[in-house]
This record gives sequence, C-alpha cells and structure tokens, in this order.
Amino acid sequence: MADRSISHNAPVLVIGLGRFGIAVAEQLVKQGREVLAIERDPELVQKWASSLTHVVAADATNIDALRQLGAQEFSSAVVGVGTSIESSVLITVNLVDLGIEHLWVKAITPAHGKILTRIGANHVIYPEADAGVRAAHLVGGRMLDFIEFDDGFAIVKMYPPKETQGFTLAESNVRSKYGVTIVGVKSPGEDFTYAVPDTVVTRRDVLIVSGHVDLLERFASRP
Repeated sequence: MADRSISHNAPVLVIGLGRFGIAVAEQLVKQGREVLAIERDPELVQKWASSLTHVVAADATNIDALRQLGAQEFSSAVVGVGTSIESSVLITVNLVDLGIEHLWVKAITPAHGKILTRIGANHVIYPEADAGVRAAHLVGGRMLDFIEFDDGFAIVKMYPPKETQGFTLAESNVRSKYGVTIVGVKSPGEDFTYAVPDTVVTRRDVLIVSGHVDLLERFASRP
C-alpha cells in the first residue's frame, strides 16, 4: 500500500482467533472493514472461515510466513495471542520489523505490557484487567456502563438518584454539589438528548454522566 497512514476503511490484520481476537475481528467486519485473520489452530480457522473476510492457517511467529501473506502491506494490526507471552512478543517483533505502524497488542500482565511497549507496540490492551475494573464499578447496581480514560476521568451510564428525579438539571444542581456533569439523558422509547439546564429528569431515565472516577462513584452511591 502506498499510503501508510491509518484510515477508517483500511484493511486490518488480526493475529490469533481466541475470544479477544475473534471479538475484534467480527466487530471490524460489522463495521465494513476488510480483515485478514491469521490463526495457528486449523480448527479455529475452519470455525471462523465463513464469518471473516479472509482466514489463514499460519504461524505468525515466522516472519517469512507473514511476508508470504502480505502482512507488510497492512498499516494496522491486532495481536490477540495471550496464552503464550513468548509467541506474543515474537509476533509483535515481526510486525514491527515489517513496518506496520499501528499495533494493538493484548497483554496478560503489566510486565508483558512493558515488554510489548519497548519493542514497538503503540497500543497495549489489558482486556481481562479492564473488564475486572469495569465490573467492580458496575456491581453497585446504579451504574449500567463505565468507561475510564486517562487521569481518572470517566463517563458512565447510570440510573438517576432520587434527588434528581422530577427536577430540572438547574434545580438539582448536580455539578455544583458533586463535581460531575450530566452530559445527556435517555428516556424510554425516545432518542438520546444532550442535557441542558432545563432538562427534566424522571425516575425512568438513564443518565450519561462524566467526571472524575471518585466523584462519579460518590454521585452513583446516592439513594
């Protein structure tokens, strides 16, 4: 490919069709992206052959095998291999050596992630740890979804505390009281709407709220 910059419709190389790899690959296909999936296990290749654009049985720790499949033509790749740290590192090194600019690599431990970063993976993903953190925030019951960003900032989907129900956002004054911002409100059967001071919250609504994690937890703990 002459243009090595990342684009929204560029094909993606996915290596490893375990639970993480296949979830990524299938979502990319749903988004209309072309996917070349490489998997060492022939049974998994056969299982997913009809779901993805291209599925090939090959050993991605072998750089020559990757070259023969044209891996060097991709600008983006996802490495979902997680059972073997050695294989994960070897595959990542191969992709870096082939000049693939955008690498998303699954890591099992912080030490594994540090190695991946040092050898050139510019996006290291910890799916199990991230899922555990997310679940911990959801078990309280009021939060329905939780996405954390850098520096402790997060956005959550949650049920409204009683003190907001039946009042406009200006009246409940959530931002001043709790330091969080209600970004939007979703009423049953209606489209999502961005929140404004005169937005009235009902007990059946779902709120989209942003702020620091600790402040969001405090707000979500309100009865």
